[in-house]
Amino acid sequence: MIKRYLGVMMFIFFSCNKYEPFCDCIDFSTPTPISLIYPSNFPTPNIPDSNPLTEEGVNLGRHLFYDPILSSDNTVSCASCHKQEYAFSDNIPFSSGVNGAQGMRHSQTLINVAFQETFDWDGKSNSLEEQAVRPIFNEIELHNNNWSEVINRLKMSELYSSLFCDAFGTEDIDSLHILMALSQFQRTLISYNSKFDNWFFNGGPYTLEEMNGFNIFSSERGDCFHCHPIGLFTDNTFHNNGLDSYFEDMGRYEITDNPLDRGLFKSPTLRNIEFSAPYMHDGRFSTLDEVIDHYNFGGHDSETVDPLMKYVGVGLLLTEEEKSDLKAFLLSLSDSSFINNSNFSNPFTN
Repeated sequence: MIKRYLGVMMFIFFSCNKYEPFCDCIDFSTPTPISLIYPSNFPTPNIPDSNPLTEEGVNLGRHLFYDPILSSDNTVSCASCHKQEYAFSDNIPFSSGVNGAQGMRHSQTLINVAFQETFDWDGKSNSLEEQAVRPIFNEIELHNNNWSEVINRLKMSELYSSLFCDAFGTEDIDSLHILMALSQFQRTLISYNSKFDNWFFNGGPYTLEEMNGFNIFSSERGDCFHCHPIGLFTDNTFHNNGLDSYFEDMGRYEITDNPLDRGLFKSPTLRNIEFSAPYMHDGRFSTLDEVIDHYNFGGHDSETVDPLMKYVGVGLLLTEEEKSDLKAFLLSLSDSSFINNSNFSNPFTN
């Protein structure tokens, strides 16, 4: 049931005639293409023709992801807010950046992002390459003023000239290749090896409680599957799930200026939800039980509450046993191999 993505995984060869300014590496050889492996019920990954995955590009991106050299004071990295043990999220509502500055939204998980078309809670970015720019210059996150600062630090490092050469055939570090490498690494963060997947694809063991929870999840009884369909367990779109009647954070509206988008946020994947607490865009719920209680309560009404929230003011009326079964199912989406995969871990400590 597993398929390989080969479509556009052709390496762009940097011919010294065509790309003469970049061909300053000694003994440069063609990087090794990577094929992503994923279940058949996943969509085709979004990989630009201009940025195919290679082992060398991913390795460079992994180093950049974990290196605080990208921050203005060399104290914060991408991994500071997106920790592998928390499914590349964080275990506190708001992560801290340079000088301890705190954001206003919870760090999103970086799970199966290769299959997404928009990024951030409000969808402000339309590609991983575009998204990767934002934290580098955000004053609350890595807090740089311009690309020159970042590039000069990388050029002074003994490590990166060879890594850029291996990945892209150039020792002339530039912003384009920094973003390409970061995006390549993140596209490899694929998770599909949960207990649920083993049962769903291979008929592996599954408890009665987990089965009951799956039936609640995937039917109108729990009404979860609309926004979190089987597979990625997110529809990758934006919803007002009844968290508030009044919005301090306008969500998607801040990007579109469409009044119908007030209070809408992107549905997160439920894969590895066991590891990614706290929950929601502002980390307001500390436990899965609180999340389930929110939906069982029915949510708060507002002008933009999603029509899929059909039980506002009424609630799902799940019994305690049903809530326990639903939780058991959600915990079966945990993929311990993902949070322990050495290919995703900090290369500076291995």
